[in-house]
Amino acid sequence: MPAHTEHDFETAIEAGLIDRGGYEKRDPSAYDEAMALFPDDAIAFIQASQPKRWEQLETLLADKTAATVLDSLTKELALKGSLHVLRHGFKCYGKLLRLAYFKPNSGMNPESAARYRQNRLTITRQVAFTSALKRPDGKHRRCIIDVTLAVNGLPVVTAELKNPQTGQRAADAIRQYERDRDPRDLLFSFKQRALVHFAVDPDEVWMTTRLKGDDTFFLPFNRGVNHGAGNPPVANNWKTHYLWDEVLRAESLMDILQRFIHLEVAEHKTPAGRGIRTVRKETMIFPRYHQLDAVRQLVRHAQAHGSGHNYLVQHSAGSGKSNSIAWLAHRLASLHDATDAKVFHSVIVVTDRRVLDAQLQDTIYQFEHKTGVVEKIDEDTQQLARALSQGTPIVITTIQKFPFIAQALEKLDEKGEGLRIDTANKRFAVIVDEAHSSQSGETAGALRGMLNKAGIESSIAAQLSDEEDDELSDDAKANLLRDAARRKRQPNLSFFAFTATPKFKTKALFDEPGPNGTSPFHEYSMRQAIEERFIMDVLANYTTYKRFYGLVKQAETDPEVPRKKAAKALSRYMELHPVNIDQVVSVIVEHFRLNVMHEIGGRARAMVVTGSRLAAVKYKKAFDKYVKDHGYTGIRSLVAFSGTVDDPDWDASYTEVSMNDGLPERELPEAFERDDYRVLLVADKYQTGFDQPLLQTMYVVKRLAGVQAVQTLSRLNRMAPGKARTFVLDFVNDEADIYQAFKPYYETTPVEDNVDPQRLSELQHELLQWAVFSPEDVSAFAAIWYLRKREHSGREHQQMSSVLDRVVARFNELSEEEQSRFRGQLTAFRNLYSFLSQIIPYQDSELEKFYTFARNLMTKLPLPDDGAPFTLEDDVVLRYYRMQQLTDGSIELGEGEPYALKGPTELGTAGIKDQEVPLSTLVEKLNERFGTNFTEADQYFFDQIRVSAEQDDKISEAAKANTWPNFKSYLERVMDELFIERMEGNEEIFSRVMGDQSFRSAAHEHLAAEIFNNVRGNGD
Repeated sequence: MPAHTEHDFETAIEAGLIDRGGYEKRDPSAYDEAMALFPDDAIAFIQASQPKRWEQLETLLADKTAATVLDSLTKELALKGSLHVLRHGFKCYGKLLRLAYFKPNSGMNPESAARYRQNRLTITRQVAFTSALKRPDGKHRRCIIDVTLAVNGLPVVTAELKNPQTGQRAADAIRQYERDRDPRDLLFSFKQRALVHFAVDPDEVWMTTRLKGDDTFFLPFNRGVNHGAGNPPVANNWKTHYLWDEVLRAESLMDILQRFIHLEVAEHKTPAGRGIRTVRKETMIFPRYHQLDAVRQLVRHAQAHGSGHNYLVQHSAGSGKSNSIAWLAHRLASLHDATDAKVFHSVIVVTDRRVLDAQLQDTIYQFEHKTGVVEKIDEDTQQLARALSQGTPIVITTIQKFPFIAQALEKLDEKGEGLRIDTANKRFAVIVDEAHSSQSGETAGALRGMLNKAGIESSIAAQLSDEEDDELSDDAKANLLRDAARRKRQPNLSFFAFTATPKFKTKALFDEPGPNGTSPFHEYSMRQAIEERFIMDVLANYTTYKRFYGLVKQAETDPEVPRKKAAKALSRYMELHPVNIDQVVSVIVEHFRLNVMHEIGGRARAMVVTGSRLAAVKYKKAFDKYVKDHGYTGIRSLVAFSGTVDDPDWDASYTEVSMNDGLPERELPEAFERDDYRVLLVADKYQTGFDQPLLQTMYVVKRLAGVQAVQTLSRLNRMAPGKARTFVLDFVNDEADIYQAFKPYYETTPVEDNVDPQRLSELQHELLQWAVFSPEDVSAFAAIWYLRKREHSGREHQQMSSVLDRVVARFNELSEEEQSRFRGQLTAFRNLYSFLSQIIPYQDSELEKFYTFARNLMTKLPLPDDGAPFTLEDDVVLRYYRMQQLTDGSIELGEGEPYALKGPTELGTAGIKDQEVPLSTLVEKLNERFGTNFTEADQYFFDQIRVSAEQDDKISEAAKANTWPNFKSYLERVMDELFIERMEGNEEIFSRVMGDQSFRSAAHEHLAAEIFNNVRGNGD
């Protein structure tokens, strides 16, 4: 059997690009190593595509024309770089010469299409030149590149090929680029010639845009397989065939050069002596495969199917969503269909991230090289009206603006000022950054109403004749139908939602099936991102602490308190207790000093996630005091929280700026990047959308769950040179809870099919059965609500308020438990209708009126206990406290089945009755829950065993599913584990249980009976 070598691999790739990819073959002798160009191709392209300009130059330069043009070209390449020259050309003797023509957005300009076809893409094997690198004998090395791709004579791609059958893989090609390719060589010089370098074998592809010796950073360029890294097997082909059969085809490469690759420039200030030095960092961005594939799939579908579709792009945190959004926005803004009609008249990017604003502006400017393409709405209503009416290609705004803008436009229209958003016959693409349930309901409804006002009004006119509600005026009927229509999908709008952590509603609303036939439309999983080393595994080093404390009564009596409220109050008391904060801070500072400071070349940062703004203030003060008292240097901290916080213990008020020594809020991210600040303490800030690669460790003193846990901990996942690992020290959460939060987003995100539209009617019926309000109340409210706002006077508002006041009065007559159940059912109806009305085109005015009534009633109902927090600080004191490290390891997400996301009905329709318990009993159970080993009497040992067993899902299920004899037998098999868990601090009684069989049997009999009865509800 013949050997399959790199030569055979190289030959096959060359054949593919020439036979099917639109390339011509070039001999390596055509390469001029002094200019790092294929000069004959450059001159031939200019002569053929721009003959008039060439003739003008020949008139001036005669036989020196070619040499002069090449000299001007090389100088422009050195000054502006190859990407700029390809896109915008270069000057020679005042004449603008193009080095490439890109594909026009439509077929309406045949001349542009003809110029595009004149591009010459070439493949050259074994390009050789003398390198700046020297051999051991002092002579310069001869460098040979396996494959070089050029556009009109300008090299833009290099590739080193390896074949495992000869004992080498892509990793060897990477090492070759790092050690045997010198960035000083013109072909590899950053920006000036080749823009991307590929390391390729038949199984994997890796790429980089900048050679920096051993510091070269290669990124994977693979398709992924089974939600992980690598590439799937392909029948009768190599796994990596997509590189030359798809990505590097002539048309594809030209598209990447035109619309994707760009130069990202970041600047940050750093102390330098007595002043501040601005550091400028340039990065050439070439799309990852998942980014390129997602944008192209979305564009193809929109081009073929037009507007009216909702797409979900589920890409892992840290996977480059900002760039994907920029590329998609630019592409959609210029997209034409097969008839050369614009698919979308404007693209609206909905985001709350300031960094994305700037990034979009900068990226799009590089593509278009003109202003006015991107407009950020940060002024007033007129600005948005102008942008949308005039067809500004890309508009950046926040979702929160739309309800207020809609109201402002309506008022101006009523005054006759004529300010309107003209959206008639216009189509819009709405790109949603970090899409969650906030993109549904009334806020998104206002957006849809603004962008399809003409279409909605037309549909209302058609429906009015069929509307049978005689209790409403025609005007009120029209407004009712208008509100209902805004919630539905609009045929002139397409939504493109990007998120790493979709909720149930997100997956249900953005449901356009992708190429695989299911939603999300495109996916890049957390697992693939981790396995490809594009992001860090933030759970690889996860340590939990539990606070062991004892709480004893301070009250002389033993007051009866609500269990749930008291539990929250005691947790809050513990969280803010000085002893607790001092203990946690001491662990944080010492851990950071001994284990974190030296990471990432001594530049590692840490974040402390606190549970409240007051907690952030107290932790900041304790942190700084501990550092100062111990004389530590190099551990300065910053704090981030919103507004002003009052600390009742010190009778003082604090702001973020005052606690950060006057540092303006907007400058905090930049300051945190400087080496003088190392720890950031936060309260509900910088836990989403914050990108700081030097963030290496997180200390968690806040309860995290679900999407919030994933988003918060994912702040650590950004890669950085020298960043080998991350670390989480969690003082609050259990490993099982974090596992459950991350698991749905690790590979694929399933959803439960548990939303029953019939539940709306059931809830409506159940709410009416309370007799708190009647159908007549609903109609009376709707008759006023749906009048046009210009018809409203103080009297109408009084009437609506009067209707709700009567209902609230009846609500107040209910018991606390009944109020909780009613409020739960009302909330469930509101949420379910808001969700379903975006999916199901209801034609039910009764449901719409009921929903509007429920939504307004919710705002009038008194809060539980008038909203006053339940406190117990005067009833308890901290008696003893210690912390103990429980686990030190990782959370393996690859094990177990993913948890399915649940729909709105899972929110529940009734509250749980809060049982009244003696404070002392609750304190004992809290001590057990937190694992205290400080018991006041030995009998508490058994109470702790019993409660642990009752809270164990497996034991609880066994008690419910078995007879008493069978359960007793089952419990005996797991009892040892329960005893061992409570061994520490209870050695004497533990030894008695384990060493005395009769004592053990008696204890087992007693505990088994209590657990069995309590779980089955048979106890006292």
